[in-house]
Amino acid sequence: MRSVHSSVIENTVYRLIEKACLNLTPSCLHALKEATKQEDPKNASRFALDTVLQNATTAATEHMPVCQDTGYAVILAEIGQDVHIEGDQLSDAVNRGVRRAYEDFCLRKSICDPLTRINTTDNTPAALHTEIVAGNKIKLTFLPKGFGSENMSRLYMLTPANGKKGIVDAIVETVKLAGSKPCPPVICGVGIGGTFDTCAFLAKKALTRELGSFHPREDVAAIEKESLQKINSLGIGPQGFGGNVTALGVLCEIAPTHIAGLPVAINIQCHCMRCESEII
Repeated sequence: MRSVHSSVIENTVYRLIEKACLNLTPSCLHALKEATKQEDPKNASRFALDTVLQNATTAATEHMPVCQDTGYAVILAEIGQDVHIEGDQLSDAVNRGVRRAYEDFCLRKSICDPLTRINTTDNTPAALHTEIVAGNKIKLTFLPKGFGSENMSRLYMLTPANGKKGIVDAIVETVKLAGSKPCPPVICGVGIGGTFDTCAFLAKKALTRELGSFHPREDVAAIEKESLQKINSLGIGPQGFGGNVTALGVLCEIAPTHIAGLPVAINIQCHCMRCESEII
């Protein structure tokens, strides 16, 4: 049994937040650069992509948030079953790391009571998702989730008869209904199967995958590719200016479900993909 002190978790979360909020992921930067090749230099869509890339460069150089919406702090913790956490509770350590980072790096604090709308003033509590895995290490992933895109996400409780076509149709419909609101080109995290709640978690987890990757199952990868092709045929384009690139990627995760159901969750992410992981 390996012991990890809660202070190590707190400090790791702190570092992840600093890096993530100031930088797009390398795979997102690459996808945006590739997207510029698909847009006419004379069109507003190309101007939008060039501006997005310039913004990313400025944010990294000037040590500033790459987007003013520094998001709901989403933490995915994969905890080895042979790890013992010493000190404070995991959630307390995570929230301290969030609290310190959002204060020290002047990140916007956006968390409030859903009814009174009173701000918690420190961007806590974080959304903490834990999974017990094999081994004696902890993998922490930080995903700051802006709500311009989060608000455009949808959950479908399809029937088995809807099949693969129904899944693709649901993904494409979600992006079409969102239009320009989530600051396209978007990334679609998709959860397939499980239950009402677990498919939503799968959709969120899918967003932590590297852009450009495909699911190892061929049938799932086929859904990713078909959905992306159909989304990019919608003509919404970067920032809604029209064009060829409405989405940078569709990333699916899948789990077994009940014989009577086919839950599908689509978690929309804007072009500003920020995600960092560390193993301790």
